[in-house]
Amino acid sequence: MTSVAMLGTGIMGAAMARNLLRGGHTVTAWNRTRSRAEPLAADGAKVVDSPAEAVADAEVVITMLKDGETALSVLETAAESLRAGQVWAQMGTVGVASVPRLAGFAAERGLTFVDAPVQGTKQPAEQGRLVILAAGPKDARTVLDPLFDTVGSRTHWLEEDGASGAGTRLKLAAVSYAISLTSVIAESVALTEGLGLDPSLLGEVLTGGPLDNAYLQVKMKAMVTGDFSTSFAVDNAEKNTRLIHEAAESAGIRVDVNDATGERLRRVIAQGHGDEDMAATYRASFSG
Repeated sequence: MTSVAMLGTGIMGAAMARNLLRGGHTVTAWNRTRSRAEPLAADGAKVVDSPAEAVADAEVVITMLKDGETALSVLETAAESLRAGQVWAQMGTVGVASVPRLAGFAAERGLTFVDAPVQGTKQPAEQGRLVILAAGPKDARTVLDPLFDTVGSRTHWLEEDGASGAGTRLKLAAVSYAISLTSVIAESVALTEGLGLDPSLLGEVLTGGPLDNAYLQVKMKAMVTGDFSTSFAVDNAEKNTRLIHEAAESAGIRVDVNDATGERLRRVIAQGHGDEDMAATYRASFSG
């Protein structure tokens, strides 16, 4: 079994930590707001006050943090307790530009760096059904595969150089689809309502046809019922649209749908709903 430091215990990090504990691994958990990590103690995790405490005895350090700047800052805070030979699995969505900086810090400290963001939201995280998009050296795979098998349904190993950011690049392409599709669904539901029809009629038209899929059903239901319980927050989705835009711009690619989706999400944030599920992009279709 492996000793793991879990840095970041939000919706995703907490679910991943619980699955690691169920898999028999030991987990030391840290979160900037300690109260968000405390519930993991009941599952067997050791909850600590600082990143340095968390990483001190860990074989593997997992960061599930907001962005690249945060991940680097947290690891710098923990620097005194890091040891050469530890494996650092960066599993958040940090953006293409951040990966070389994170990998550079790891190299300076003798850490084995693996870029391994996950595809999936709250429910797949809780079920251990995430998809891991990983880039890193082969010797790290022996250590990480049992952990990845515990938190995910499959792992795609892409390249042997974590600094290449292959995992992050593929993650941005995949999450772009999910975020933009949510916006497309939202506009269709809102348009149905705006044209004076019961929005549930849209579901009757699409269900069972070639345009039907499980994701459509989940997000459409949230919009029709007004239940925006957070699986993937508006704030997080909006951040990702900016990372997608930056990556696309550097590659000479236009991402018009992504950029329009970002504008919708910013309208929702301005309305005060940034902590709701990104299905709340439905609200952006209305002036209120």
